[in-house]
This record gives sequence, C-alpha cells and structure tokens, in this order.
Amino acid sequence: MVNQSSMKRLALSLLPLAICSALAAEEVSKPASTEAPAPAKKAQPEPAEVKPKETSGTFHLEGQEMRYTTQTGLLPIFKEDGSIKANVFYVYYALASETSEREAKVAPSKRPVMFCFNGGPGSSAVWLHLGGLGPKRVDTLLDGRHPTALAPLVENPNTILDATDLVFIDPVSTGLSRAAKGENEKQFLGVEEDIEAVAEFIRIFCTREKRWESPKFLCGESYGGIRGAGLAQLLQAKHGIYLSGLQIVSGLLNYQTISEQPGNDLPYLLALPALTNIAHYHGKLPPDLQSDREKAQTEAHTFALGEYATALLQGNSLPEEQRSQVAAKLARLVGLSKEQVLDQNLRIDRWHFRKLLLKKEGKVFGAYDTRVLADDLSTDEQSPSFDPSADFLRGPVSASINAYVHDTLQFESDHPYRVMAPVPWNFNQYANRFVSMEQRLAEALVRNPSLRVLMQVGRSDLVVPQDAMRFSVNQLPLPKSLRSNIRFEEYASGHMMYFHLPDAVKFRKDTLQFIQEASH
Repeated sequence: MVNQSSMKRLALSLLPLAICSALAAEEVSKPASTEAPAPAKKAQPEPAEVKPKETSGTFHLEGQEMRYTTQTGLLPIFKEDGSIKANVFYVYYALASETSEREAKVAPSKRPVMFCFNGGPGSSAVWLHLGGLGPKRVDTLLDGRHPTALAPLVENPNTILDATDLVFIDPVSTGLSRAAKGENEKQFLGVEEDIEAVAEFIRIFCTREKRWESPKFLCGESYGGIRGAGLAQLLQAKHGIYLSGLQIVSGLLNYQTISEQPGNDLPYLLALPALTNIAHYHGKLPPDLQSDREKAQTEAHTFALGEYATALLQGNSLPEEQRSQVAAKLARLVGLSKEQVLDQNLRIDRWHFRKLLLKKEGKVFGAYDTRVLADDLSTDEQSPSFDPSADFLRGPVSASINAYVHDTLQFESDHPYRVMAPVPWNFNQYANRFVSMEQRLAEALVRNPSLRVLMQVGRSDLVVPQDAMRFSVNQLPLPKSLRSNIRFEEYASGHMMYFHLPDAVKFRKDTLQFIQEASH
C-alpha cells in the first residue's frame, strides 16, 4: 500500500509531464503560421589562434657569444569540446646554432627545458624573467635600495640559458594571459584550478614544441612553491610527465608556516631566526651578538625550538616570572625592548616588527627584502603602508616588460600587461585547513626517485622566512633514501635574491649545478 505522502510526491513528479503534454496538444490545435520562419542563426566561428612571434638574439658568457631564438605567444587551453577556454601568454627562449636552428630540434633529449613562474597568487613571471633567469635583466641596482622610475634592459650576465631552454608562463589573469571570450576567469583562480591549467599548458607546449623527450624542470617562486609542488605530482599522475628537477625560490609549501592567527603559533617560532638576522643587519643586537652573526643565528634557532616553543605552548598558564624571562631573551634576539615584546604577548608580528625596529629613526623596511629602507609615512598604524622593497622595483620592471614585449619581441596586444593582478583566489577546497603541498611533493619524490629539488631561501626575506621552508621539508614523509634529493641554498638578501649582485652570481652557480646533477 502506498501512503498519502508517497502519493503526493508521485503526483508532483507527474505534474511537469502533464503540463508539457497539454502544451503540446495546444500547439497541435493552432493553425499553421503563414509567416516565413526566421533564418537560423549562424554559429559564431571560434576565434583563430594568435600566431606566435619569432625573434632572435645573442648573449655573452665568459667572453663567448651565444645565440638564441625567442617565441612569444598565446598558447590556448581547451575545453573538452575543443573550444578555447583561455589563452596563456608565454615567452620561450631556446639556445640556437649559428644558423639560428634550435639545439633542441636536433637533439631534444640532450637539451633541458625549464618552465618558470612566480607566485602571488596573481603575479606574472616578470620577476624571474627580467630579474633572475632570462637573457635580459632590468638594469637597476640589484640590491633594490636606490629607487628609479625607469631602468634600461640589458644583457643578464647570470642567465642560465646556456644550460637550459626557458619558458616563462603568466598564469591566467596575469601578464597578457586571459580567459577566452565568454569564459569566467574564476574557473582558473583557485589552488587546484591553477595547477590544472598550468599543467595543461605544459602538456600542450611539450607536444607542439616536441619537448616530450627533453629533461624537464620547473622553477617556481614564492606561491610558486605551492604551484610547483602540486604540478610535480599532477604532471606525473595525470599526464605521465616526470620531472628531472623542481626549483623553489623563496617558496612556500604550507600556509600554516606563515599564517599568523590565533591558535597557530608556528609562524612566530619559524620567523625568529629571520628577525634576528634583520636586527643584526640594522645594528640593533647587543654587542656579543652584533659581533657574530652566526652565533646570533644559532642562539635564535636553539631558543625558538626550545624554551620559546615551550613558553608559547603553555599560553596563559605560563608563570609570570618565566614569561618575564622569555620576554627578556626574546628582546635580546630581535633588538626590541622587553616591554615591546610583552605588549605583543611574546608573539612578534612580522609586519609590526617592520615599524618597531627602526621607529626612532623614522624608518620602515621592506618585507620582500628587509635591507631596503623608506621613510615611515603612517606613524600611527601598526604596520607600514607600503613595501619599499617591492614598490621601488615595480616601476622600472613594469616599464621594461611592456616595452620589451611590444618593441623587442614584437608581440602586439592592447591588453595591459598585469605585473601583479589582484585576483580573487579560491581556497574553497581547503576550507577549515591550511593549504599544504607537503604530502604531494613527497608523493612525487617517492613515485619519481630521480626527481631532484633545489630550495633557495633568503635571510632577509620576511614574506616567507627561510625556516618556514626548512620546517616543511623536515615534515615531508620521505624515506631516508630520498632525503638527499632535496638541497638547500641560502642567500644574504631577500625574496628576490637575484636583484642583489653577489647573490645573483651565486644564484646562477647553484642553479647550473642543480640542472647538471638532475639531468644525469
């Protein structure tokens, strides 16, 4: 027997069918129309792909002239039905012979290719492109401390183009990359969505440019560490693309290591050695530490992982006498007063620290590079109103990339080149948890034991303090046999260490060694 509620549901489910039948009967009873049928609308043709521009150039290393070709274009990403859903802007440099023939065309298996991107989310690849890796660089003083509105583009003496071909990728909504007409850009603006889109770019590029047999590398900076680690795993699992190497510059693997918020004390512990280095650089440590930076760093590491961690773990149950002792030791290591440390409940906010340390001098320092100073314009605020280490570079870099793309690379576009785009990033898949790629990087290494990883960190980086990445690597669930696959290199400057001349030289040397070791 069917109960009344079941009968009601059945009647409601049949109602749409009854309405459709009645409408159909009404249409049959109507007299035929004498009007001519409207002409069928023609399907709009799919926009033609923009043909990439081909140019050539030379660079010099150790007195030797070397040739390269450059391909600049928009590579389409397709939907399942074959229509275009986005066009990704890229610049591809390939070492060439005297006849301008790409070396990779003759022997693809002997010529590596590296796919490069910055982070953000929302950053174009311009920083690695015209600062660190490409054959051209913005001719501004590489320590970033002397701002200029414009700077010429010159040869980069520290390019790595002699060792690997380079592909600089601007993720969708950055640079000149855009969602196709009628497509919502939000489908690309998320942790997993972004990884999927860049992976698809790499797959299509390898097919079109015949690079499947080449040793493949990724280089990701900052949030590019999240993207790069996710790509290493996804490229293997989905496309069968196994990397030779993953290079992470000032990168991030786990947001928990830098997200200062109630209930998460980890960032305060991991940032302490960086704060000590900053205080040392600006001459704010007591004499015994100021005279020996390595001693200061060692003391900070020991304190952070020991007494300081124990104190924060106790929270409000920490005895007052012990709280006072911890505050005094912490103040000694960061160049602040004991009272300033207690005012912050033993938890030194990185952005507030940028105002406190040089408050008497009326100065603030950068977050991307803490050596870079500027006048403090917002004296009543808790953190600086701008970052001189980023803003002092943005002007000349923006002017250079726009002129270079249009004039030298001869790529025409009326779209603005978005050096940094304020994208609405989607973290929905990571609701109520921190975004982390630690597990996925470990999986990539376990499934591809030949994969090598180079981690490059800067002592003057406060955006991603150096110990944030060290902590993540120490947490990777890796067998002992694979731990040596990961190598660390440290630099004196900040997030974009290649803008500091001594570090730029070391950056090239370390990267060349990494490529050589990972390619064999």
